[in-house]
Amino acid sequence: MHQRKVTIFQHVRNEHGGLFEEYIWERGMDIFHVPIDETNEILPFHSTHLLILGGPMSVNDEKEYPWLKEEKQIIRDWVAEGRPVLGICLGAQLIASSIGAEVHPCQEERGWSSVISVNPRIFPDLPLRFRVFQMHGETFELPHKAELVFRGENVCNQGLCIGSALGIQFHVELTIRMIQDWISCLPDQEQSFILAQSRQYLPESENICRIIADRFLSAAPYDFSWVHPGNGIPV
Repeated sequence: MHQRKVTIFQHVRNEHGGLFEEYIWERGMDIFHVPIDETNEILPFHSTHLLILGGPMSVNDEKEYPWLKEEKQIIRDWVAEGRPVLGICLGAQLIASSIGAEVHPCQEERGWSSVISVNPRIFPDLPLRFRVFQMHGETFELPHKAELVFRGENVCNQGLCIGSALGIQFHVELTIRMIQDWISCLPDQEQSFILAQSRQYLPESENICRIIADRFLSAAPYDFSWVHPGNGIPV
């Protein structure tokens, strides 16, 4: 496969790739969208990179959403082959669950909070501490062989990597319009507070997103590892 292509698993209409899609197009890479919320199945795809987005469901809702089992198997297959995977929010929880870790309810995080980069060799250009946008009510345990990448103040596990898969609990793909849409059901005072913070923290968040996207999109299609380049980790 000569042309690099990113397949995007989308679980709900208003949680799309955001800034990631801009960076993918900038690189001249193709995008194949899999709108799972519409198809209720994972359509056949062929790509070099896999981006898994967020959604309102739990990774534990396999009876209600049978395609979750298939999605987890795809993640396992990709990691076994050292193919680059990036999961955001639900996507991170799916990576953890696919490798056998528990995903369970936690203190709800909504709005902006701080995370710490605890594995700087993976992203040496990231600041030690930075602000991120959160919107989740579940968290993941760290799977066997996985490494913690980011740690939060309220919810500890904010990022993990295992072989070719990186999962981050927070959202770096957001634009101000996406945030406005996501918080539109909240009380007016809370909306105003989050929007004021968003205007302050979005420039840094966009820079964080580009650093992560650059590493992901430049990854080799096979035998990639976030920690040890050139070495995939079989699962």
